[in-house]
Amino acid sequence: MKKLLLVSILSLSFGSLLAQNGTYWQQHVDYKMDVSMDVKTYQYKGKQELVYTNNSPDSLRKVYYHLFNNAFQPGSEMDARIQSIKDPDGRMVTKVKVGDKEVKESRIKNLKPNEIGYLRISNFKQDGAVASAKEIGTILEVTLAKPILPNSKTTFTLDFDGQVPIQIRRSGRNNAEGVELSMAQWYPKLAEFDFEGWHADPYIAREFHGVWGNFDVNITIDKDYVLGGTGYLQNKNEIGHGYQDQGVVVSVPKKTKTLTWHFNAPMVHDFTWAADKNYIHDVVKAPNGVDLHFLYKNNPKYIQNWKNLQPKTVQLMEIYNKTVGDYPYKQYSVIQGGDGGMEYAMCTLILGQGTFDGLLGVTAHEMAHSWFQHILASNESKHGWMDEGFTSFLEDFGLNEIADKKVENPFAAAYKGYFAMVNSGKELPQGTHADRFDENRVYSVTSYSKGEIFLAQLIYLIGKENLFKTLKKYYSDFKFKHPTPNDIKRSAERVSGANLDWYLVDWTETTNTIDYGIKEVKENADKTTVTLERIGRMPMPIDLTVEYTDGTTESFYIPLRMMSFEKENPNPTVKRTVLNDWAWAYPTFEFNIAKSKASIKKITIDPSGLMADLKMENNTYEIK
Repeated sequence: MKKLLLVSILSLSFGSLLAQNGTYWQQHVDYKMDVSMDVKTYQYKGKQELVYTNNSPDSLRKVYYHLFNNAFQPGSEMDARIQSIKDPDGRMVTKVKVGDKEVKESRIKNLKPNEIGYLRISNFKQDGAVASAKEIGTILEVTLAKPILPNSKTTFTLDFDGQVPIQIRRSGRNNAEGVELSMAQWYPKLAEFDFEGWHADPYIAREFHGVWGNFDVNITIDKDYVLGGTGYLQNKNEIGHGYQDQGVVVSVPKKTKTLTWHFNAPMVHDFTWAADKNYIHDVVKAPNGVDLHFLYKNNPKYIQNWKNLQPKTVQLMEIYNKTVGDYPYKQYSVIQGGDGGMEYAMCTLILGQGTFDGLLGVTAHEMAHSWFQHILASNESKHGWMDEGFTSFLEDFGLNEIADKKVENPFAAAYKGYFAMVNSGKELPQGTHADRFDENRVYSVTSYSKGEIFLAQLIYLIGKENLFKTLKKYYSDFKFKHPTPNDIKRSAERVSGANLDWYLVDWTETTNTIDYGIKEVKENADKTTVTLERIGRMPMPIDLTVEYTDGTTESFYIPLRMMSFEKENPNPTVKRTVLNDWAWAYPTFEFNIAKSKASIKKITIDPSGLMADLKMENNTYEIK
């Protein structure tokens, strides 16, 4: 069964690659790792064998690995960034009194030698020959013994020694809720090389980019620990802890001190696990035969929240499948751990002691990442909005679908956050590298809120049906391919027939804003002349409604010339008039309403609220 699953995922992946033009390529990795964890010292030792397939047209003379653990050391780039950024992450600082002032001090700065994280590499070889490996902060730079030629494979072997840091950010030990091991970013991970070159970003604060491949991992740990994470447990009937087949009784001899957990994970670009002696482990079935694992602390105060979460998670997975496309793996684990909520391959680490609504919300978000970060997998350092923003869109849509009472615009909070950022004067283009933002808040709003609006606003531009068709096409065409911004734009164009290059450029590459207004409404014989104005730089088509004193409503649609597109009437029950198009260079647009001004009660630009118009006060003309 496992072999069939691996073959089906690989076929799905490579079949989609071949569907693209012949110039597309991507690298491939096959990891084998054996690691032994000392739960008393939180130190671990491992061996790694990595078969690297160079599908690129380049001969590679160097390769780079990420050593994420090294960020958690005094004086690291992450430490320096915490101390210099204007609004450091609250999880990464402590508040101390200096005179009369309260100062935020980096938690990394004061770590002791037995509290830091580290990952040390030794005995690095390429096909049995010694290669030169140089550690530079969180990056290992390897000068190869021989070049890796195009369309060839090579095998890297290495030994590694690691120490799990005190929990500060994402990975670590003994987190705020007492979870002992959150093992994210714990192993030497080969950096991505693609058509843009190497992506060997130092680990300063943000998220990740990885090479797809297969992981075969053995983890040896004290027998009392329960593990959860990426992949499929191969020896479940020897391990037990809730993984064993129904009816199987697992008996571990008393003299046995450790167990070795054997996981296989096909076609993922990361491998994460967590462990604790006091995990409860529940398994429920989700759509398409997926096993949903829930691992959480045995704390009576919060157990019912975790029980209530389980059917909601099943519902969300079903909605995500229908909205974007089927989740391709056969397991997903929701695990209490980490420092908030963070997505990983086939799993998430989340805090679990808040309210039920908070637990549901973070699960909805992190699981939605599986479609965007772990199956589509855009480069988050360069295009964080494609992952965080699209994930936030799916989260808000999904939560609204399962809510007792639905709202008309589930994305309203994203618009509110975006407007606040623009009005602060601190906005930077979405193309800004994730590590270069002056403030964490601006990065967050740019990636999450403005990224979410990119999709929500497409409902306004091309219609709701076309937007959801776009999501399905985007997923179908680009899963397992690391799509770039142009790819989502092209998917929307192919579905709708609209020209959208202007939208991608203005929204993601600039800080241009949308601002349209009703400039004048005047009586003109037996009709009314309305003059609209474009105040902001960014062009948009215009939806406009007119409410009359007799209780009737009429809508008008002004296409944007550069779109070469006419949207279907979003509300067929209301009469709509399609006017001449409005070209961007003209600052005003005039049209006539075939009724007197006295018969008009209210005129509104974009009654849906899906156009991110910065100044809503000039969008309405009302006769009181």
